[in-house]
Amino acid sequence: MASVAPSHYDECMSPLALRLRADTRDIDFSLVDALPKDRASFDPVSIADLLRNAFVYPPHSVYRRIKVVFSDDYLVLGSNDDPVLHAALAAWKITAKPSCTSRSSDALVQTYHRLLCAAVTNSTARMQQPWFLQSGGKDSTSMAIALADARPDVTCITYLGGREENELASAQWVARNLGLRHEALVCDPGRAYDRYLAHVQQIPLLTADFAMLSYLDLVAEIRGNGGDGVLDALGSDVYFGMPSHWRHLIFRVLAQHFALPDHLFNLWGIRRSFRLCYALSTMQMSAFERFYPGSRFSDEEVDALFGEPMAMYSRRRLDVFLCAIQAARTVADRRRIAAAIVEAASFGKGLYTASALALPLAYPYCDARLGQWLTHEVPEDHLIGPDGTNKILVRKHIARSFLNLPYIAKKGCFRFDVCALARVRYDRVRQFAIDAKAQDLLPGAPAWLDAHRAHLDNKYFASKFYLLAVVLPWLLNRLQPASREVQTGAWLP
Repeated sequence: MASVAPSHYDECMSPLALRLRADTRDIDFSLVDALPKDRASFDPVSIADLLRNAFVYPPHSVYRRIKVVFSDDYLVLGSNDDPVLHAALAAWKITAKPSCTSRSSDALVQTYHRLLCAAVTNSTARMQQPWFLQSGGKDSTSMAIALADARPDVTCITYLGGREENELASAQWVARNLGLRHEALVCDPGRAYDRYLAHVQQIPLLTADFAMLSYLDLVAEIRGNGGDGVLDALGSDVYFGMPSHWRHLIFRVLAQHFALPDHLFNLWGIRRSFRLCYALSTMQMSAFERFYPGSRFSDEEVDALFGEPMAMYSRRRLDVFLCAIQAARTVADRRRIAAAIVEAASFGKGLYTASALALPLAYPYCDARLGQWLTHEVPEDHLIGPDGTNKILVRKHIARSFLNLPYIAKKGCFRFDVCALARVRYDRVRQFAIDAKAQDLLPGAPAWLDAHRAHLDNKYFASKFYLLAVVLPWLLNRLQPASREVQTGAWLP
């Protein structure tokens, strides 16, 4: 999916550029190791990104001097503190496609299967014992069908996350009917978090994706069972698009970036209801940022965590994508752009954790030949149907082998039990918050934790706890004892 190629960005430090490729084995994070380990090396706006959205807006990273680029089309120019994208999101614009099927569906499915098998073969060529992260959804089911032909020696593994997750039965049934070995890993938040802390020093860059802890838990399990490579079915949403549903129209109406008082969320009838908290938090967001998954800190909360205004700088990072957003014709098209932004950042949860555990990682959906075909040759009526049904081509591919899979009837959304994490690791995270405050790093974190401890059985608040649980120990691990300059230096860019 990516390789690292330094660019001429700064005389002292080149940006880390992750460029689309099928093989990630050659990624070199040594540039990160050369950075000074102090508070001044962090980009505070990127930390605000993590708290507001659970990821850092591309092309930025948590470090001031490291920029992450996912395509050769995006060159990072300008000063260290104000990078811009050289191209106007050419790869993320709406791409002209054939409007209707010019070839038979069978021919399209056959071509798709052939290209997907080739992508699997190419991306796993150097793996002797690959393991596949099989979620049980459409993309992973389609990938499993290709694996049965291209890499029948693969071991599938499915993560049983929070209480709403129900894809395990589908994943097991698919793997066994394809003749693939299948394993399951039940979410143990304490084990996953302890594994994260054990490897946090080796994780080169920071993301707070809500599947990041489960990802590291899985990769650690794979390595412990002798696996020498990981396959991930991430990367197809940008090609296939994301249909809009009635709830997205409601979110668009609600998301007006209102400033609501924090005490409103503490009212008894509200603080106990995830749905009410989620609706009120939507009112505080922009319509586009509500497309991003999960419950995150409001702008006011972010400023309180920093002890100074910071959220507005994170919000401005969306400006570089406005041309593409404004050119989008429909809500579905805007969701497609949001998926591209989030997906580019979401690769980090795999790239960074796999690097920390020294395992190669393959993204077959990022294969260049497959991507070109999906982008330019697949007609619209095989992407999203007129009734909003998504990934028509993928569904047709699956239907050749299976019908009426459980994921079609109901699909869970949480990959990690954030409420259980808060129950079993609250004291540890609070101590991280106190240590960070002593370094003048997110000094408002202990107060937020104390004020919301009684509400962490609501996943709205527990999701925010998760963000602090991921961000704080990573930052603290990189801090040397604060110097006078660091203690008094301003965060503002």
